Amino acid sequence: MPQCVVIADDLTGANATGVLLKKMNYKAYTVMNTERIELSTLSDCDCVLYPTDSRGVDAKIAYNRVYNVCNLLKDDDVKVYANRIDSTLRGNLGSETDAMLDSLGEDYIAIVAPCFPASGRIICGGYMLVDGLPLHKTNIAVDPKTPVKISEVGELFKQQSKYQVSTIYMKNLMHGKHYLADLMKKCVEEGSRIITLDCITQEDLDLIADAVITSGLKVIAVDPGVFTATLSRKLITPNKKKQKTKILAVVGSVNANTTAQMEELWLSQRTHNEFVHTRELLEGEKRRELEIRRVVNSILGECDRNNISTVTGDGIYPENRIDFTPYMERYQCSLDEVTEMINSGFAEITYRIFKAEDTFKGLYTSGGDITVAVCKKFDTAGLSLLDEVLPLAAYGQFLKGEFEGVHIITKGGSQGNKDAINKCITYLKEKLYI
Repeated sequence: MPQCVVIADDLTGANATGVLLKKMNYKAYTVMNTERIELSTLSDCDCVLYPTDSRGVDAKIAYNRVYNVCNLLKDDDVKVYANRIDSTLRGNLGSETDAMLDSLGEDYIAIVAPCFPASGRIICGGYMLVDGLPLHKTNIAVDPKTPVKISEVGELFKQQSKYQVSTIYMKNLMHGKHYLADLMKKCVEEGSRIITLDCITQEDLDLIADAVITSGLKVIAVDPGVFTATLSRKLITPNKKKQKTKILAVVGSVNANTTAQMEELWLSQRTHNEFVHTRELLEGEKRRELEIRRVVNSILGECDRNNISTVTGDGIYPENRIDFTPYMERYQCSLDEVTEMINSGFAEITYRIFKAEDTFKGLYTSGGDITVAVCKKFDTAGLSLLDEVLPLAAYGQFLKGEFEGVHIITKGGSQGNKDAINKCITYLKEKLYI
């Protein structure tokens, strides 16, 4: 049986969520007729999506449709239940959520996280904003069939649901998953069965999903699909045993754009960073070796507490950048040979980390010379290219060698917007089910 059940209020919404799940290699089926479907047909899929076509109907009719479908599809093997709602909060949000809560039992609660960052839908201060405008000031307010006159997510659910509703705001997300998990449990203890949350970025959705898992609560995800996909990624691995995995980002570029991108990553996601004192890689074998060991030991010492580690050259800040001329004179070599000493040092650090800790399965490299040096040190035959993450950011896997199959994204240091590295790391997290 499927491990993820999504009940959607329309067909296009079901398919849109199915595509998000399919991107993470889940086998997803959209079912449109319960009378013709045999449950055995669903035995080989990871996720089943059922559209009830209930967005514009009477609330009682919507309740009955969702309740009946949920009764049909619920199963002890299901790890993720979701009520897929419209990304602009149209329709019977409350009655449909009530129906799933009633079907699944009193130990379930609904977590409402209706953020869709890629479409400009965010929740801040309890209000939905669409491309920066409050929902009630957009054309959704005058939708001919299902207008939405208010922007407060919690208020919409209070008007439509028979259950108590609580709201958790952005300020509460700042304290981490354990604090958030305890706050969710407190809301439940005080009688709430529906909890709406502020959420602006994918990282917010990751945090909410981690808090749900930490809390141990049985939940229904109520959202337009992104939170459902995030929770599924953390709870379901298709056709293979779940293995704890980590990502290492290795950044040697000194382009100013790289600085902004790394700072955005550190701000957005929980990471452990270690700066490489780049000059030490040029100061003779003894100091070079001491610096390599220092960085490797720092990453290995902290990696159990972080899924993402970053090794960054200190030259991303101008005051640390090196004048290579004295080193060219000292070693009687070219500029390329001096920079190769630095690149090979980064490659050595990367290799030792992967060699010592086999849970590192994802790698991000920034700067073409760094990427070449890493591939050379890893003795890979090349890369099996699989996708374009962003323009000039390629995703693939190592071919042959000791680390065959390691997932890697490579990107030029000067390329992309401020959030480019953050998007690349999030992409790797999706591929590795982190």
